[in-house]
Amino acid sequence: MGYLDNSIVTVDAILTKKGRELLAKGDGSFKITQFALADDEIDYTLYNPSHPSGSALYGEAIENLPLVEAFPDETQIMKYKLTTLPRGTSKLPVLDLGFASVTLKQGASVAITPQTLNYLGATSLFEASGYTATIADSRVLNSFTGVGVNTDEAERLNTATTVGTNVSKTVLGTSINLTATSVNTLFGTRTQLRTTITVIGRDSGARLTIPVTITKTN
Repeated sequence: MGYLDNSIVTVDAILTKKGRELLAKGDGSFKITQFALADDEIDYTLYNPSHPSGSALYGEAIENLPLVEAFPDETQIMKYKLTTLPRGTSKLPVLDLGFASVTLKQGASVAITPQTLNYLGATSLFEASGYTATIADSRVLNSFTGVGVNTDEAERLNTATTVGTNVSKTVLGTSINLTATSVNTLFGTRTQLRTTITVIGRDSGARLTIPVTITKTN
């Protein structure tokens, strides 16, 4: 990762890991149908309406911030994606997962069914496009799937498998199912494994991260 020259207007666009995979096939399956924008590196608290030189320089500190070079790791970049909300929105949408944290014994399962609060004038609702959920360390789960969204993208994400390395995994659905690992070797001398799960509303852009703890029982 590096910094971009912000002396000129710059758009740094890259392909996701899946996009690169499709491009490498060279069989015409690579077609850009979606894109995302983010402003992770911007600190809006630096906006200064009391700047002594007037309104033209209120955002000077923000404009001088270094721009981060894009790279395709969803756990480290584009955590704060830009989204369009209906005109007149007075409250930002937030997610309710029904859990402040998830604690599972080995082999135990739980289903997370997110709801979005303060969105489209409703007190709470389920987003039509569903939710993406990313587990930071996929090794701590035997299975991690999303259900309720029937699209090619959902099928691709929900059937993808990972090897036994410390990598993230993302699934898509209106409900997210987790089953804790039954493998003892991951624990070593520890009695617990800890990671996080991040859920994002695909329509609202609302985002929530909660801790996940797996307790050794075998």
